[in-house]
Amino acid sequence: MKIFFVSLGCDKNLVDSEKMLGLLGKKGFVITDDETEAEVIVINTCCFINDAKEESIQSILEMAEYRRNGNCKALIVTGCLAQRYQQEIIDEIEEVDAVLGTTSYDKLAEAIEEALEGQSVTLFDDIDRLAMPDGERMLTTGGHYAYLKIAEGCDKHCTYCIIPKVRGNYRSVPMENLIEEAEELAQAGVKELILVAQETTLYGKDLYGKKSLHLLIRKLCQIKGLRWIRVLYCYPEEIYDELIRTMKEEPKFCHYLDLPIQHASNQILKRMGRRTTAEELMQIVQRLRAEIPDIVLRTTLITGFPGETAQQHEELMAFVDEMEFDRLGVFTYSPEEGTPAASMPQQIPEEIKLERRDELMELQQEVAFDLAEQRVGSTVWAMIEGKVADENAYVARTYGDAPGVDGYLFLNTEEVLMSGDFVKVRVTGACEYDLIGELKE
Repeated sequence: MKIFFVSLGCDKNLVDSEKMLGLLGKKGFVITDDETEAEVIVINTCCFINDAKEESIQSILEMAEYRRNGNCKALIVTGCLAQRYQQEIIDEIEEVDAVLGTTSYDKLAEAIEEALEGQSVTLFDDIDRLAMPDGERMLTTGGHYAYLKIAEGCDKHCTYCIIPKVRGNYRSVPMENLIEEAEELAQAGVKELILVAQETTLYGKDLYGKKSLHLLIRKLCQIKGLRWIRVLYCYPEEIYDELIRTMKEEPKFCHYLDLPIQHASNQILKRMGRRTTAEELMQIVQRLRAEIPDIVLRTTLITGFPGETAQQHEELMAFVDEMEFDRLGVFTYSPEEGTPAASMPQQIPEEIKLERRDELMELQQEVAFDLAEQRVGSTVWAMIEGKVADENAYVARTYGDAPGVDGYLFLNTEEVLMSGDFVKVRVTGACEYDLIGELKE
């Protein structure tokens, strides 16, 4: 039986999707990329911000058309939107045959079988259950890199965020399970492992009584075949000495950290429920750069948070200008029902949010372009991502570039290279966010 699968949202959701695809393959289902011929359609949804919610709803409505008038015999909705709006989906979209919560995705095959028998299926386990599906993942990233989700849920309860309500409290995946999964990925040809969670830096505290991300990384670095280990979503206040030491000592640990700071006005940080001040953020960044001079730092910001004044926006602009983050993304604040921030007074008009976002991105553009120019003449290792069509050129990434969110290195060469190959490159030019290079002899 043919299944068409739609995966929306973040890389953590993508890991769930790959595990679901692995389960379905193990049960004998055939994955198709043509929705018109699919007999089952599964949508793994997202609802983190309003745009993601709208995309998820639109995808469900589009796939519902195939359930009404096509070959589709069962339409399944899972993921964050399903967890958050389970009753609304059931009540308002009659074409949906099964709705699964975020902790029930490992029961997808059984839900499909019941739906095909004509049953209306709803599966919502304890929000703090840790789904542990059995079987290999079906990688969708090309095979040379993969995400490893090391924990589920979050305990931070920032005032703007719905994640604790749809993903539950923070719970780490046991280390032995992660090592086994990483070994399987390496045997399948994965060269770069990207560690993700809502908050990676707290890994292990719930299981082992102390932060254990550094211990996990040291074990992962021993796995044959892995070349790079990258860590995303490290809350700044949770960065600790052993983690920094491990980054310095382990050659496979990329000198790259994603530190979501969200803002730099102390008043806004407090209203957001964040645990740091602007002064502390500055100290953390300065320490990381002092200890690891070639570290690449990525961050994300929220602009237009309720009550944000023009002065507080200027504080954020000045902070970004001074800190010169290597990579930076900006989201406009999205009011999410059920969060404290959604009912706060002084909600900011959308046009002002967009203006402030554009100002921040223009400033960051100057910073990023200057930093790219400074790398001209340097020599770096790069991993090949693919070939440029009809040209003797390849797309690659350096240790400073996470897939999908950062820039690329474009490499001109007559040599035949494969995705996942590592090559030494001399940087010969910069074009906005991207680099240009040639093979180093």
